[in-house]
Amino acid sequence: MTHVEDELTSQPECWARAAAQAPGYAEVLPAPGERVAIVGCGTSYFMAQAAAALRESAGQGETDAFAASEFPHGRAYDRVVALTRSGTTTEVLDLLGRLKGSTPITAITAAPDTPVRTAADDIAVLDFADERSVVQTRFATTALTLLRAHLGLHPETAVTDARTALTEPLPEGLVDCAQFTFLGRGWTVGLANEAGLKMREASLSWAEAYPAMEYRHGPISVTTSGTATWMFGDAPDGLAEQVRNTGALWIAGALDPLAELVRAQRLAVAVAAARGLDPDQPRHLTRSVILAH
Repeated sequence: MTHVEDELTSQPECWARAAAQAPGYAEVLPAPGERVAIVGCGTSYFMAQAAAALRESAGQGETDAFAASEFPHGRAYDRVVALTRSGTTTEVLDLLGRLKGSTPITAITAAPDTPVRTAADDIAVLDFADERSVVQTRFATTALTLLRAHLGLHPETAVTDARTALTEPLPEGLVDCAQFTFLGRGWTVGLANEAGLKMREASLSWAEAYPAMEYRHGPISVTTSGTATWMFGDAPDGLAEQVRNTGALWIAGALDPLAELVRAQRLAVAVAAARGLDPDQPRHLTRSVILAH
């Protein structure tokens, strides 16, 4: 078993633990009414997108998500939340260095004994969700679970659905597809983006992600037989039929959307295995991006 397989299968237990710990971090996570920015890089950026959409749609306050390197320094926030598995990513540390002393900063990390401890004002530690694999799975979903639970939006069914996602067979013919498209709406757009990234990182697949209705405004034109189109959450009326009419394989997300992401992680590993690739050794990638200054 690869590291990534071992780590992705531990997600139900990690989520349950994070949800239980959420009340203990209530004072350092965003309070209702605060104007908040959530930042990260790569997978953590996509989790930031999901968390920001969840928080704002729940009426908790204006919430933006940014890649750490693209933070708009002309805007004022009551709190910045940084998602960083390694605690060493250059763009995150550079951003926090610029913000320190002017904006309260909370970091959510798996590695507290790293530079992020002093770069942030407060820290939420998910060291039990740390990973050996370069490809992120359980830390990302566990960090999002912590934020969902903090918002009161973590359903008990999520953990049960994650176990189902780990045990049910993948849809027939899915692994043999040559092109993968992931769609989302609202907070699940971030999950769709992350699913596409997992496919590219682990299996070198042609993978895309879009807001569900934006897919209909052009990208559907490249959909054909050999394409899998996977919906996270409820699909817009009529979209499934339109996709099937292209000859593509339509995958409806029946589980909690975060559990659907677990299924997509399994798909990435399965496609990698079918292609003779090692998902623990993705091309040109490292566990943390550290740039020389």
